[in-house]
Amino acid sequence: MFAYYSAFTRHERKITDSDKKLFAKIFRKCAGDNKEYLTREDLKVAVTMLFGYKPSKVETDTMMSPVLLCNSPGMTVDDFINAMSIKMAAQDRNEEIRQIFSAFDLHCRGFLNFEDFRKAFHCVAPHLPEQTIIEAFREVDRDCDGRISYSDFEFVMRHARDEV
Repeated sequence: MFAYYSAFTRHERKITDSDKKLFAKIFRKCAGDNKEYLTREDLKVAVTMLFGYKPSKVETDTMMSPVLLCNSPGMTVDDFINAMSIKMAAQDRNEEIRQIFSAFDLHCRGFLNFEDFRKAFHCVAPHLPEQTIIEAFREVDRDCDGRISYSDFEFVMRHARDEV
């Protein structure tokens, strides 16, 4: 019963100081040297850098609305950190894991074979020894069928996050 309930409840992510430092760093990159604010277009670039997708017009309008009410030329660093903290805290953990799996599943088969897994590791950690990748694949492939299903992947991702 508890497992069923927990699958449908949302767990908000805690925003750390390192998250806030990352937001400030992205802000500085997107604002440029001479500005102390983000324009609408700068904000779209910043969200893309942080979350991996370009926000819709409606989403951008929603994030910019407090700024527009104050007749400000753009979003300040404090406004940006606040907006990104809210956005990151609300991210759905299940959706995040699904997106990562989909990024690795280049052939859209619903599973990863060893070659997919190896390519993903080479993108993320190019200097990792081949033997380490083989051992990781064997550990993630819980039913030993030579494929990593979404279920296998999700289990490991949740287990790894719980240990951190």
